[in-house]
Amino acid sequence: MLKLQDSYIHKGRRKTLVELLKRKGIKDQQVLDAILTFPRHFFFDSALHSHAYEDKAFPIGEGQTISQPYTVAFQTELLGVKPGDKVLEIGTGSGYQASILYLMGAEVHTIELNKKLFDQAKKLLFRLGIEVHFYLGDGSKGLPAKAPFDKILVTAGAPIIPQSLSGQLKKGGVMVIPVGNRSSQNMIKITKESEETLVKEVYDSFAFVPLLGEEGWQ
Repeated sequence: MLKLQDSYIHKGRRKTLVELLKRKGIKDQQVLDAILTFPRHFFFDSALHSHAYEDKAFPIGEGQTISQPYTVAFQTELLGVKPGDKVLEIGTGSGYQASILYLMGAEVHTIELNKKLFDQAKKLLFRLGIEVHFYLGDGSKGLPAKAPFDKILVTAGAPIIPQSLSGQLKKGGVMVIPVGNRSSQNMIKITKESEETLVKEVYDSFAFVPLLGEEGWQ
């Protein structure tokens, strides 16, 4: 079995990464503390450990990536996670983002469409003691059986804002989702003021893998 070791070198690289994220505008100390605490290199093959704390996305197989640390921090900061929040994550991927949410005190429900990635992430997070709720299925339709949610975080680029997801937000809830075409998306923050009123804020452009599914890219 692969040994999961967190050395002084890794901790030093995380500290350097967090300083970079601060310079790039991340201010939420909870987000920065979670990234400083949690070993991102556990999600990499051992041959790539030296790259784990670069501010870059890396392939994890199945056409998917582990997101750039700045992207993880930016989305998480926009989400405004508070301890005890019930959070739905669309797109488990490697499991790194779900781990950050868990370390911030959220009750995390994460859904993944790809069976291989689902199995890998579930196995790794169990080993790491990260207690999140895993679901295999079409994340574009959310998780109606567990709704409503305080927060929803979408980690894949959507062509539109899926109605199923906005419908599963609590009143006062927040969703962060990249929306655009297959190559570039704007980060959108949606606040549900009432059942009839969604307030939309548009932020910088990013590049995510496509959100696949019935209410995503077919």
